[in-house]
This record gives sequence, structure tokens and C-alpha cells, in this order.
Amino acid sequence: MSVSQPASSRPQPTLYSPAERARRDATVWTLVQGILAPLQFLAFAVSLCLVINFLLNGIGFEAATFSVIVKTTLLYAIMVTGAIWEKEVFGRYFCAPAFCWEDVVSLLVMGLHTAYVVMWLMGWGTPAEQMWIALAAYSTYVVNALQFLLKFQAARQTAPIDVAPSVTVLNAQGALDS
Repeated sequence: MSVSQPASSRPQPTLYSPAERARRDATVWTLVQGILAPLQFLAFAVSLCLVINFLLNGIGFEAATFSVIVKTTLLYAIMVTGAIWEKEVFGRYFCAPAFCWEDVVSLLVMGLHTAYVVMWLMGWGTPAEQMWIALAAYSTYVVNALQFLLKFQAARQTAPIDVAPSVTVLNAQGALDS
């Protein structure tokens, strides 16, 4: 392939090899991730509202705290099951080439969520300071979620196309079968 060849005619790399795609489709962890991701996003959306309400109005600290703990618990669940998924699909628990940058940012997301939990458990900082850490964690979560959404969108666009010819024949009654 020539460097002068237009980019639009160059084959695009796929996110999954055929074997990886087969393993992805066969593992139960794909379904688990598909369930946990929207649950975590819902928890994030509710919690974000509660945290902002507390920071703006000074009320609802307990509800905001509970919501951040729920969000963090879901984050840990999706990270552990995601590592298992990555091992089954790509053969490694962390930083498979297809998801290395997403995994690196996920470490920052987990670190900030964990910092919030430690601050809360140890009573470190004021409630407002704790909530600002939660907002920082949520900011990195949004970046990480966007990374994954863009990656999966790209995977959908570069998915191998089934090129098997469609065979149409007449059955015994003269109707078309395909």
C-alpha cells in the first residue's frame, strides 16, 4: 500500500480480530458489562445532581454521600468484571492494546473515586471538600465513558462485513426462498 493512497481507500484497523470478536460474543461478561455500564451512568446522573445540589445549597449531604458510594460501588463492579472480560477476550486483564488508553484513564477514575471514599471514611476534609473530590472523580468518569463510547462507535463502523452471497431460489411451491 502506497503512502500516496487516499486515506479513505486504506483498510481501517478493526478493534477485534475475528477470534476476539467470537470470544467477546461468547462470554457472559459482555452482557454483564452491557448491564453495568448504563446502571453506573444512571447512578452517576442522579449522584451528580445530588452533589451539585449540596454544593450550591448546602443541603442533602447524606443523600449525596450515599449516591457517591453507590456510584463508586458500581464503578468497582464494572472495573473488576471489565478486567475479567478483557482477559477472556484479549488474553490479559489490563491494557490490552485495543483498550490500553481507556484502561489508563480508568485508573485515574478509580483513584479519584477511592480518594473520595477514603476521605469520607476517615472524616478528612469538609463535606464540601469531599464533594469537590467526587466532582473531580465524575469529571474523569465522563472522559473515560466518552473514550469507551467512541471506541465502540469506531468498532461498529469497522466491523467486518458479512460478504457471504445471498442465495435466492424458488421452492417447490414457486415462492422465493433466501
